[in-house]
Amino acid sequence: MRLRVFATLLAAAAALAVVPVASPSQTATRKTVVKVSAKEFKFTLSRTKVPHGLVVFVVTNRGKLGHDFKIGTKKTPLLKPGKSSTIRVTLAKGGKKYLCTVAGHAAAGMKGTLRVT
Repeated sequence: MRLRVFATLLAAAAALAVVPVASPSQTATRKTVVKVSAKEFKFTLSRTKVPHGLVVFVVTNRGKLGHDFKIGTKKTPLLKPGKSSTIRVTLAKGGKKYLCTVAGHAAAGMKGTLRVT
């Protein structure tokens, strides 16, 4: 009886020893969240430097005019006052320019550069 219990325990231990481990490509993707406040005529970002990879921008229009937010090839829709939108962008290292694409808004100051490390 003891030998049978020992053999069962040994088989269970051997089965656990060969459980595959997830590779780095199978693990969850790291993401960074940046809150963006848009107002006449500036953006305020919760972070001015982010690690490369997936960045989620949560953009809220706190102004009285319509604004959008563009970074890389992604852009929010035109946001009415008080409205929000979220965009997900994968960023490589370097300086990434962002701006409001409404005519005249970037020239008035609604632009900047995000540092991606």
